[in-house]
Amino acid sequence: MSTPEERLAELGLTLPEVVKPLAAYVPAVRTGDYVYTSGQLPMVDGKLGVTGKVGAEVDPEQAKEQARVCALNALAAVASIAGDLSHIVRIVKVVGFVASAPGFTGQPGVVNGASELLGEVLGDAGRHARSAVGVASLPLDAPVEVELIAEVR
Repeated sequence: MSTPEERLAELGLTLPEVVKPLAAYVPAVRTGDYVYTSGQLPMVDGKLGVTGKVGAEVDPEQAKEQARVCALNALAAVASIAGDLSHIVRIVKVVGFVASAPGFTGQPGVVNGASELLGEVLGDAGRHARSAVGVASLPLDAPVEVELIAEVR
């Protein structure tokens, strides 16, 4: 069986550097056997690739891809605390926030981008409880933000 890092490589992905906080917080905190991440934006090399509201400036498929980036950034935050992805026992909970245009109700489909990536990388350990919430706006005009709770060893 391959490691989570090997599965990332098979997907053509690498674990990025942990995104630097935008304000007075840390990217992740461990308490006991759990790591809680702060909300992760879809930052790549310090920049957002897409901005705007989903259902207006951002198409739902674009937003779903951005949610994958958020999940990858969240995994990097967990690994920075836990040592590596192999220490993840399971992803317990994911919360996805989607900056939504009025009338947009496809938040679950957008956040599926994060959920699917976690499953691809972690297998059954990536299956989780989840909330997908529409919001008026997100920091830096990001279309999506994802946070998670991981059980680690």
